[in-house]
Amino acid sequence: MGLTIIVIVVLLAVAALLFSGATLAGDSTALARVTVQPLGGKIERVQAFGPDGRRVALTVEGGRLTPLKRLTPGEQVSVDVEVRRPGWLGWALGSERNEHLTLHAPVAQVKEPWITVSAGSDVHVNFDQPVSTVVYGTTGTLTRHALSGAQSTVSLGAQPETGTTEIAVAARPWETVGTPTQVSWFPPSKAPVMVSLPAAGARIAPATHIHLTFSKPVSEVLGSSRPRVSPATQGSWHETNSHTLVFVPSGFGAALGSQLHVQLPRSVAVTAGSGGGLHTTNQIEWTVPPGSTLRLQQLLAQAGYLPVDWQPSGAAVARTPGAEAQAAVDPPSGSFSWRYSNTPHQLQAMWTPGQANTITKGAVMKFENESDVTVDGLAGAAVWHLLLSDAIAGKHLNSGYSYVYVHREVPETMTLWHDGQTVITSPANTGISGAETELGTFPVFEHLPETTMSGTNPDGSHYEDPGIKWVSYFNGGDALHNFDRSSFGTPQSLGCVELPLAASAEIWPYTPIGTLVTIGT
Repeated sequence: MGLTIIVIVVLLAVAALLFSGATLAGDSTALARVTVQPLGGKIERVQAFGPDGRRVALTVEGGRLTPLKRLTPGEQVSVDVEVRRPGWLGWALGSERNEHLTLHAPVAQVKEPWITVSAGSDVHVNFDQPVSTVVYGTTGTLTRHALSGAQSTVSLGAQPETGTTEIAVAARPWETVGTPTQVSWFPPSKAPVMVSLPAAGARIAPATHIHLTFSKPVSEVLGSSRPRVSPATQGSWHETNSHTLVFVPSGFGAALGSQLHVQLPRSVAVTAGSGGGLHTTNQIEWTVPPGSTLRLQQLLAQAGYLPVDWQPSGAAVARTPGAEAQAAVDPPSGSFSWRYSNTPHQLQAMWTPGQANTITKGAVMKFENESDVTVDGLAGAAVWHLLLSDAIAGKHLNSGYSYVYVHREVPETMTLWHDGQTVITSPANTGISGAETELGTFPVFEHLPETTMSGTNPDGSHYEDPGIKWVSYFNGGDALHNFDRSSFGTPQSLGCVELPLAASAEIWPYTPIGTLVTIGT
């Protein structure tokens, strides 16, 4: 009996050792799984922590440990499990058993980013493990697409003959999607096929990155040569993977209002358009839009060339070439406000944000004159480059804003307004019948302290008057200037606005190129 009792005790001890364990391991659906043997007791506590010590909340169901908040693919998690043994085993083996496991949330990878797809077939993307969530589309606009369940192959449906998309997935329902992967597809072809992103012919911003993806490795298609960009654009080519070249602009990028051409060292096959098949070429192009009128006005207001101020709704545009170039075609939201409470109503009536107007033209002319470039009132590539450079440097005009209003109704007067104040009102002479001073608003385009004025009288005779002082031309041969008359306040000129010597000398410094002159009734 004693021997039998000893054998039974030994067997019970062996059984306790064999069937009282607990294991913690990874799981195919949950983050981890804890398994407690029949004599192991019960799970007392489960804890999980991220790499920064942040607590990761879990649910425990059937031994499976599932995060309550989404984890990032590849995120490291440390799991601690405490199992409490039955009391009759606790005295021998200890009351607790602790298991620790460090693991990473799974990361699903695209098996083949460059796919050959027969005409009329759907595009299928294969992954190295089943995925539960998929989003795809263009950069920054990825769209979620429903899956019936975890699957290793995802269909993108019918797509154009060639194309590129960004696709991001999550292997588990409790994960966020990972970093997007670029996937490109091509039709069967003997020649290398190329797809561009953005698509050839599209409108792009000056700092847009140009992606060229080939059906074969870049080294096989182009060798060691690189494409040439024209017009010449600051930037460099980078080989991001074996099949893709990316042109990354630097500085202000592509010129505003230009056609950007990329010439390849060798011809490749590209799509000819909707249903047009393939054709070979060694050149593709994109359209860079001109700078927007709204952004032009924002920059001129910031620099002090307009009678309005501008404030962005959110953060200011970063003072970097790339950010300023992007804002030129995609202006930030914000609001304009008048700099002066008593701005003349005639001036206010001419202002419309986002639309070309005389106020904006005058400001451009003044900016051109201040920048020592040809004055034409047109915001071309040179003007934009200077404006963006000044915005980065934070330059601001300090000479103030002037406006001249001429009343053509007798008694005729000229009023100069500057920075919220009326500086002077003086009698003036406008054009006689047959040579009337044209009604409207015009920017000063020439500013001379003294000149000779010549032209044709209404009767056909010619005149030439030397020594005319304080001249500001604003409309053809019409100008603000001094002229010796016995009286002022009635039509006496041949279209100009004649002023007494003292008045013309006083206003001349206030009427540089770009100053607006309104001729009204």
